[in-house]
Amino acid sequence: MAKAKAKAKPKSSARTVGRLRASKRRAPPAAKAKAKPRPKQRFVASHLREEDFEGGLRSYAKYRDLGIANATSGLVQAHVIRFVPPCRPQDVSKLHYHEVDFQMVYVLKGWIKTAFDG
Repeated sequence: MAKAKAKAKPKSSARTVGRLRASKRRAPPAAKAKAKPRPKQRFVASHLREEDFEGGLRSYAKYRDLGIANATSGLVQAHVIRFVPPCRPQDVSKLHYHEVDFQMVYVLKGWIKTAFDG
Protein backbone atom coordinates (compact mmCIF):
# COMPACT_ATOMS: atom_id res chain seq x y z
CA MET A 1 0.00 0.00 0.00
CA ALA A 2 1.40 3.39 -1.00
CA LYS A 3 1.76 6.10 1.57
CA ALA A 4 0.02 9.42 0.88
CA LYS A 5 2.38 12.29 0.50
CA ALA A 6 2.03 15.00 3.09
CA LYS A 7 1.49 18.46 1.60
CA ALA A 8 4.40 20.76 2.18
CA LYS A 9 3.53 23.84 4.19
CA PRO A 10 4.32 27.07 2.38
CA LYS A 11 7.19 28.99 3.90
CA SER A 12 6.18 32.26 5.42
CA SER A 13 8.36 35.04 6.58
CA ALA A 14 8.10 36.66 9.98
CA ARG A 15 6.76 39.79 8.27
CA THR A 16 3.87 37.88 6.65
CA VAL A 17 2.99 36.15 9.92
CA GLY A 18 2.99 39.51 11.71
CA ARG A 19 0.57 40.94 9.13
CA LEU A 20 -1.72 37.95 9.44
CA ARG A 21 -1.80 38.23 13.22
CA ALA A 22 -2.42 41.98 13.04
CA SER A 23 -5.29 41.52 10.59
CA LYS A 24 -6.97 39.03 12.93
CA ARG A 25 -6.94 41.48 15.83
CA ARG A 26 -10.20 43.24 16.38
CA ALA A 27 -10.34 46.97 16.16
CA PRO A 28 -11.85 48.73 19.16
CA PRO A 29 -15.57 49.29 18.67
CA ALA A 30 -16.31 52.72 17.24
CA ALA A 31 -18.86 54.87 18.94
CA LYS A 32 -22.14 54.03 17.25
CA ALA A 33 -23.97 56.98 15.80
CA LYS A 34 -27.60 57.04 16.79
CA ALA A 35 -29.72 56.07 13.83
CA LYS A 36 -32.57 58.40 12.99
CA PRO A 37 -35.87 56.84 13.89
CA ARG A 38 -37.84 55.96 10.79
CA PRO A 39 -41.12 57.78 10.40
CA LYS A 40 -44.22 55.77 11.06
CA GLN A 41 -45.65 54.23 7.91
CA ARG A 42 -49.07 52.92 7.06
CA PHE A 43 -50.69 50.70 4.45
CA VAL A 44 -52.28 52.32 1.41
CA ALA A 45 -54.14 50.85 -1.57
CA SER A 46 -54.83 52.82 -4.72
CA HIS A 47 -57.46 51.47 -7.10
CA LEU A 48 -57.80 52.68 -10.67
CA ARG A 49 -60.38 55.41 -11.08
CA GLU A 50 -60.37 57.46 -14.26
CA GLU A 51 -61.40 60.61 -12.37
CA ASP A 52 -58.13 60.47 -10.35
CA PHE A 53 -56.00 61.34 -13.41
CA GLU A 54 -55.16 65.05 -13.46
CA GLY A 55 -53.16 67.40 -15.61
CA GLY A 56 -49.73 68.32 -14.35
CA LEU A 57 -46.22 69.26 -15.34
CA ARG A 58 -46.48 68.18 -18.99
CA SER A 59 -49.38 68.97 -21.31
CA TYR A 60 -49.13 65.55 -23.01
CA ALA A 61 -49.54 63.57 -19.76
CA LYS A 62 -52.12 62.92 -17.05
CA TYR A 63 -50.98 61.97 -13.54
CA ARG A 64 -52.48 59.84 -10.77
CA ASP A 65 -50.92 59.98 -7.30
CA LEU A 66 -50.83 56.58 -5.60
CA GLY A 67 -50.87 57.99 -2.04
CA ILE A 68 -47.52 56.47 -1.10
CA ALA A 69 -45.95 59.80 -0.11
CA ASN A 70 -48.57 60.24 2.63
CA ALA A 71 -48.26 56.61 3.72
CA THR A 72 -44.44 56.81 4.07
CA SER A 73 -44.23 60.32 5.54
CA GLY A 74 -42.59 61.55 2.35
CA LEU A 75 -39.89 58.87 2.07
CA VAL A 76 -41.24 57.51 -1.22
CA GLN A 77 -43.34 59.02 -3.98
CA ALA A 78 -45.23 57.05 -6.60
CA HIS A 79 -47.63 58.02 -9.32
CA VAL A 80 -48.93 56.76 -12.63
CA ILE A 81 -48.24 58.83 -15.74
CA ARG A 82 -50.47 58.32 -18.75
CA PHE A 83 -49.47 59.92 -22.05
CA VAL A 84 -52.34 61.52 -23.95
CA PRO A 85 -52.48 62.74 -27.55
CA PRO A 86 -51.11 64.82 -29.06
CA CYS A 87 -47.85 63.35 -27.81
CA ARG A 88 -45.04 64.60 -30.06
CA PRO A 89 -41.74 62.70 -29.75
CA GLN A 90 -39.68 65.91 -29.81
CA ASP A 91 -41.56 67.11 -26.70
CA VAL A 92 -41.61 63.79 -24.85
CA SER A 93 -37.95 62.88 -25.35
CA LYS A 94 -36.30 65.97 -23.86
CA LEU A 95 -33.35 64.90 -21.72
CA HIS A 96 -33.90 65.40 -17.99
CA TYR A 97 -32.99 63.70 -14.72
CA HIS A 98 -34.36 63.14 -11.24
CA GLU A 99 -32.17 63.46 -8.14
CA VAL A 100 -33.48 60.45 -6.24
CA ASP A 101 -32.05 57.44 -4.43
CA PHE A 102 -34.41 55.05 -6.20
CA GLN A 103 -36.50 55.31 -9.34
CA MET A 104 -38.62 52.62 -10.92
CA VAL A 105 -40.29 52.85 -14.30
CA TYR A 106 -43.04 50.31 -14.90
CA VAL A 107 -44.45 50.37 -18.43
CA LEU A 108 -47.92 48.86 -18.81
CA LYS A 109 -48.38 49.50 -22.51
CA GLY A 110 -45.88 50.59 -25.14
CA TRP A 111 -42.18 51.17 -24.47
CA ILE A 112 -39.72 53.70 -23.09
CA LYS A 113 -36.09 54.37 -23.96
CA THR A 114 -33.79 55.70 -21.23
CA ALA A 115 -30.18 56.83 -21.00
CA PHE A 116 -28.07 55.97 -17.95
CA ASP A 117 -24.72 57.34 -16.79
CA GLY A 118 -22.05 54.76 -16.31
